[in-house]
Amino acid sequence: MNSIMNFNFGIGMEKILESLNEEQSVAVRQVDGPILILAGAGSGKTTTITSRLAYLIDIIGIPASQTLTLTFTNKAAKEMRERALSMITSATYPPLLCTFHKFGLLFLKFNIHLLGRKNNFVVIDSDDKKRIIKKINSELPLPLMASEISRYKNSLLTPADAYSQAEMPNYKQIAKVYEEYENYLQENNLVDFDDLLSLAFKLLDENEELAKQTSQKYQYIMIDEYQDTNELQVRLLQKLCHTHNNICVVGDDDQSIYGWRGAHIRNILEFDQDFSGVCTIKLENNYRSTKQILNVANSLIEHNRTRHGKKLLATKGDGKNVITLSSEDENEEARKIATKIRSLMDEGVCANEIAVLYRINALSRSLEEGLNRAGIAYKLVGGLRFYDRAEIKDLISYLRVVTNVHDNFSLKRIINKPKRGLGKATIDKLEFASLQEEISIFDYIDRHSLSDLEALVRKKNSNTLKQFVKDIKEIIAVAKDSTYTLIDALEENFKIKSIYENTPDAYDRISNIDEFYGLFRDFIIQFPEASLDEFLNELTLQSEQDQIEGESIYIMSIHAAKGLEFAHLFTIGMEEGFLPLVGDSTDIEEERRLGYVAITRAKETLTLSHVKSRYYKGRRTELEKSRFFNEAGLCKGSLKLEKNTAFKKGDLVRHKIFGAGRVIGVSRAGREFKLSINFGGAKRDILASFVEKL
Repeated sequence: MNSIMNFNFGIGMEKILESLNEEQSVAVRQVDGPILILAGAGSGKTTTITSRLAYLIDIIGIPASQTLTLTFTNKAAKEMRERALSMITSATYPPLLCTFHKFGLLFLKFNIHLLGRKNNFVVIDSDDKKRIIKKINSELPLPLMASEISRYKNSLLTPADAYSQAEMPNYKQIAKVYEEYENYLQENNLVDFDDLLSLAFKLLDENEELAKQTSQKYQYIMIDEYQDTNELQVRLLQKLCHTHNNICVVGDDDQSIYGWRGAHIRNILEFDQDFSGVCTIKLENNYRSTKQILNVANSLIEHNRTRHGKKLLATKGDGKNVITLSSEDENEEARKIATKIRSLMDEGVCANEIAVLYRINALSRSLEEGLNRAGIAYKLVGGLRFYDRAEIKDLISYLRVVTNVHDNFSLKRIINKPKRGLGKATIDKLEFASLQEEISIFDYIDRHSLSDLEALVRKKNSNTLKQFVKDIKEIIAVAKDSTYTLIDALEENFKIKSIYENTPDAYDRISNIDEFYGLFRDFIIQFPEASLDEFLNELTLQSEQDQIEGESIYIMSIHAAKGLEFAHLFTIGMEEGFLPLVGDSTDIEEERRLGYVAITRAKETLTLSHVKSRYYKGRRTELEKSRFFNEAGLCKGSLKLEKNTAFKKGDLVRHKIFGAGRVIGVSRAGREFKLSINFGGAKRDILASFVEKL
């Protein structure tokens, strides 16, 4: 079969190809071998992949049952399925087009018996998983254990592997929890979300004949959003291509923004190393944004070194200039944006065509309050409103107990946060005993002696309860003396941030806490005579949105915005430390890709906003404008040479030639960083951009 079919198939061919540009048409008609379609933002990725599927089935004559198309979300799979089926006329049965995990489920139903397991297994969700893990170990942080077990499975590590690789006691404990968790799943014929792929790979890896049969069944494979794949998914795809090399992947290395959850950008950058003889096609015509917006996006992303390289070309005309908005602080920023949004809506723009994006979830607080004050309805996508977040509710509950120790509802929420070994049974006993005496739980603990408490709960818990009451009293005393220092005393006594340390979302949670602390301090500075009650009442008023009706604009994180588009877009928090994030674990190129994703969501107008000061780690701090303004050509200034902090001494890394090694030194080499790496006893100096972290 020829790689590109040039002969005429009549009406069917015209129907499929009529709406495609030249590059899309080439991608659709490329049939055999590995194909990498680099699809820039707004370049018609979905149209191309669905047209190619229709072309294979309706024009080439490939049986639909021999095709397999995989993506990452049910929403994307549904859209692609509907669009493909609208073009396909000859298939008796629809092609298999689903998520990776749905494919894994179907595959296991037919083949899990080869692992000695029954095919009537039950798939548990993340809540079930956490409940099982908590029963095994309730001492270690639950989110950390769940995240690590997921990481082990996606790295194809057995419990024994995880234990042998663990260097710290906590991680050795987690490896033991992993072992017990796996035993529990097998004994109860359960599989979790990660098993759907890891067990599928295990079956194909251990059964040569099954790998051969499965590969022969799916002769033509297509993958959407390939830049979001992890190592396990690529290894699974290699097994599915066991007898052929007909794999077509579509993605954009410039939109690879999920490194924190295991996605490997190297999968799309080094696709030609995983599959030989690759044909690469670039889709650069952008049908979404104006030329002014694309100029900014192109200028920014060109500063990344680890990319294939492409340039978005505008098909919509020049459009309006990109606006840069400067404000003194986050409150002025929120007011200005609310005013601009109100003007757009007064001009007749539909609210759902307007969105505001941010890098850090904590930035939503001032934005939400600004929109509330302006009477603008909003929908927060992919997250909770600031005051609905668990860590903020915890803090508010602490303050409510300080103002009213008889508030049983708030006290029960925080009496075991951070964990003090006080379980539900202990709290229920306290509540029942206090009700019998017609006093609050706090008063019951305070009034009764240790020996009285020991008759009700364990001795250890009695001491803990007495200490809790003592600590609350200390905070009350501080509040009477100086409301401003209350927050410092609260954190010092109760170490609320420690609840979220070593959890997958630690940065966001702690940022939210710092934002709340800063909000409190700012309120006291503005209203030095205000009481704690007044602060809490103000919060209640600010967090209510019931009075706002009508159509809603959207507010969300940049991560949540990927795949969406809006006529009018605002991005806030464009400062060093917020976008980009700056820290020891920062991958500046991924931060730049986040900026690129944010910019390319805009269709008609784009406003990029920065402030001169906002809360940073709980204190009002003077901030620098983001380097991205300069890199995007929106202001003049010297380029900031970023430090590549993705690697540090002791990191395990992998090189495409030398394999795995450990970093033993880091030094500068021009604009790059040079790593001294020990590869199994052989020391080599390698530039940082040529290795990836394991």
